[in-house]
Amino acid sequence: MGDIAKGVLGGGWSLLVGWILPTAINLGILAITMGPSLRQVPVANQIFTASPGAKALLLLIASVLTGLILNALQVPLYRVLEGYLLWPARLYALRSRHHRKRRSELADELTRTRRARRAAAERVQSAGTAHRPLTPDGEAPAVPDPRDEVLTATQQALLGERLARYPVQDDQVTPTRLGNAIRRLEEYGYDRYRLDSQVLWNELTAMAPEQARRQVDTARTSVDFFIALLYGHTVLVAMALCATSVDSADPPVLLSTAGVLCTLCPLWYRAAVAATDEWAAAVRALVNLGRHPLAQAMGLDLPQDIAEEREMWRMVSRMSRSRFHDRAVALNRFRSPPGMGEPR
Repeated sequence: MGDIAKGVLGGGWSLLVGWILPTAINLGILAITMGPSLRQVPVANQIFTASPGAKALLLLIASVLTGLILNALQVPLYRVLEGYLLWPARLYALRSRHHRKRRSELADELTRTRRARRAAAERVQSAGTAHRPLTPDGEAPAVPDPRDEVLTATQQALLGERLARYPVQDDQVTPTRLGNAIRRLEEYGYDRYRLDSQVLWNELTAMAPEQARRQVDTARTSVDFFIALLYGHTVLVAMALCATSVDSADPPVLLSTAGVLCTLCPLWYRAAVAATDEWAAAVRALVNLGRHPLAQAMGLDLPQDIAEEREMWRMVSRMSRSRFHDRAVALNRFRSPPGMGEPR
């Protein structure tokens, strides 16, 4: 049924699940927890005294309209959480230094863990070949496994996962966890191939395989869902606190609602950060699979040498984001003859 619904909704699936659904959830919380306290407000009283059918229709309309507005505002909404918007310069620099230090600590810890596991494995191998005297009962003595003293392979993988949520370059580190998790997928194309996926995003998505494009949309939908919940809960907390001043307010219910929502906000933020893992994998696939058809569509011959390919994409990215310069003629050596486009 899910595949059928996705096929029917097409591109609207991301909008529905990413923005309209969490908006409906937030409006439902508003109606259930704060509705009784707002009955003395004229507009709210008319809404809550309407028929069940009218209430359902109003909830649907409000969810769709608010979801559309949030979708249109998603760039500034993301930029605030990434640390690009409304952040004082001093705070931006302070938090960026903190995350650069944290990234360095994770890298060092992962390196130590890998060395410790290799050393433990060597000790196990050496112990297996060493001669050990038998116990009085004629049995071989128990030897502790040195690998028990270090992180397991699963713990090491989780440590690597946390490190992977940071950009490769220190100068790309942002002041927030979400900003770093998103920045690592934005810098992937440039770091690997010098293909600036941010500049060439429309061209890249136009030429990439359909499945790769769909994976990117689906993966981002999960992040959108948690971001919409987070902003909605923040607004609800403010409304619950303001509603305590109404004569018909029920302070215990309102304060309890505000407390629960405040507790959930950090969870939604962490969930959004974790959801970027799938988004990053989808963007990686998009760049890896889409750069060849993109080169063909732009009349370029994709070089076999990786250094040459990086130089080609560097020039293409620069020409796309800057005005034309005579140095751009150096790109001619990568251009394919008319009707040709196979890698040489």
